[in-house]
Amino acid sequence: MRQLYRLGVIAALLLAPCAAALEEYDVRVLEQRPQSREHFVQGLEIVDGSLYLSTGTYGGSGLFRYDFSSGELLARRSLPRSVFAEGVSVLGEHVYQLTWRNRLLLVYERATLKPLFTLPLPGEGWGLTNNGEQLIYSDGSDKLRFIAAVTGRQLRTLDVTLDGKPLRALNELEWIDGAIWANVWGTDRIVVIHPESGRVSAQIHLHGLLPAAQRRPDTDVLNGIAQDPRSKQIWVTGKRWPWMYRIELLPRGENAPSRQESR
Repeated sequence: MRQLYRLGVIAALLLAPCAAALEEYDVRVLEQRPQSREHFVQGLEIVDGSLYLSTGTYGGSGLFRYDFSSGELLARRSLPRSVFAEGVSVLGEHVYQLTWRNRLLLVYERATLKPLFTLPLPGEGWGLTNNGEQLIYSDGSDKLRFIAAVTGRQLRTLDVTLDGKPLRALNELEWIDGAIWANVWGTDRIVVIHPESGRVSAQIHLHGLLPAAQRRPDTDVLNGIAQDPRSKQIWVTGKRWPWMYRIELLPRGENAPSRQESR
């Protein structure tokens, strides 16, 4: 109950009116779960007890569905070497997966990950989420694009600003409690974006989340946000990281010991 109350308070702050001051948060790790270091994570989503994971690189791109509780691999789809995959999102009975420079949105049957069809993209694809009705994707710029899931038709564009200035390099996305969370590529930050104004209402700082001793030469940046709709727990990870972390937000400067529980 305490955690759900805290999340409710934070959600109210993050969706405050545009005139509100920028909120700053650190995180406390509540739990960590192992994941394959082979996963160059580009997108995460948890739906109905399944973890959907998109991996990138040419020759290493794929789509995976795991049982989130046990970690059992339920389905997998490897992509051609010519495709560099990016974000992933589940809407209805379909799974949607972005490609980086192929200008395609790949659409799969949710239960089996069977490829169904593709939709055109006007440019690059980086991160992907949905608001329950429309898909929302980033292209590395300061813009988020809302598109129709059935046709891929662009419905509107949202300009994202931080302190009144365009915020670029928006990457992996997640819709959480009525706001859009986005990794800022190349940083250890997540920003929380108001879906109507585009204003960044909060920044979440995750520097040092993965200990330096656990980094390898091929370990890459923070990338991956997922909320479990059932528990409201929030998980984050990175590219070729050995762990997914369940985090709790803390107002910046509030000291609290981490509680890491491996499984």
